[in-house]
Amino acid sequence: MSNFERKFGKYAVSNLSMKLVILYIIGYVLYFVQPSVFSLLTLDVTALLNGQFWRILSWLLVPPDAGSNYFFVAIMLYFYYSIGRMLENVWGDYKYNVYIFLGILLTILSAFAWVVYLRVMGASGIVLAQLTKSGAAFFSTYYINMSIFLAFALTFPESQVYLFFVLPIKVKYLGWIDVGFLLLSLFTGNSAERFVIAAALINVLLLFLRSRNWMAYSPGQVRRRQQFKRAVAEGRRKHMNAPHQGSSGTLHRCAICGRTEKDGEELEFRYCSRCEGGLEYCQDHLFTHMHVKKGEQPRLLDQ
Repeated sequence: MSNFERKFGKYAVSNLSMKLVILYIIGYVLYFVQPSVFSLLTLDVTALLNGQFWRILSWLLVPPDAGSNYFFVAIMLYFYYSIGRMLENVWGDYKYNVYIFLGILLTILSAFAWVVYLRVMGASGIVLAQLTKSGAAFFSTYYINMSIFLAFALTFPESQVYLFFVLPIKVKYLGWIDVGFLLLSLFTGNSAERFVIAAALINVLLLFLRSRNWMAYSPGQVRRRQQFKRAVAEGRRKHMNAPHQGSSGTLHRCAICGRTEKDGEELEFRYCSRCEGGLEYCQDHLFTHMHVKKGEQPRLLDQ
């Protein structure tokens, strides 16, 4: 995607997570003030084809769990904003835009595909209208949000969140629970749910196929990783054989946690090209630190 990024990266929407949250806030206000207006905002393909063209975008105002109380609404919005901002900082605006807008496009296509599927199966326009009114064809941003969390779990698998504000749990385990819930809904939900869940899972699959975790298994990456480990081992051997340097002589030190290569053979260190001052980070903090200018104190994204 590098060629596309060079051509279209300048058009990427900055701070897209905040703009999505603002859309949700507008949706919640509409829900609490005038709930009946939601029937004019949803992604109803039959109504869209009959001239209600605003529905191609207005469904983005329909927030998940619109009936929740104010406290849980605020917690949910803050959570999705936090993980979205972390992804934007690590991926960059362009790649985050691609992921979000591709998820939106796939959801729209899944809604059209569902209508085509019912037509092929012999459903009439009256049946489609009844299904839409009953809520069986409720295409919203719910599964897009779940795909954002899966993207976060793929990018920060070792990060911890506090379940119910008390129980610490790694994000990768919550990601597997999320996948299990999606697969269960895929088999137990109605036909519309199957189409929209498939769209969300396709977006996550495309992310995985082009992620650094997939590229890490390429021969070039494996060779460079082995060369780096040999260089670290050689540097450690030289320091062990040079007592005049003292026991504190090290080749690498993480600017966040202070760990060095002496704290574990499995540790890997990289310099950040976007931080000034030649700062170096371990693999746990390379993608979770805030980029700083020379003289600033290194810190994590959530600090």
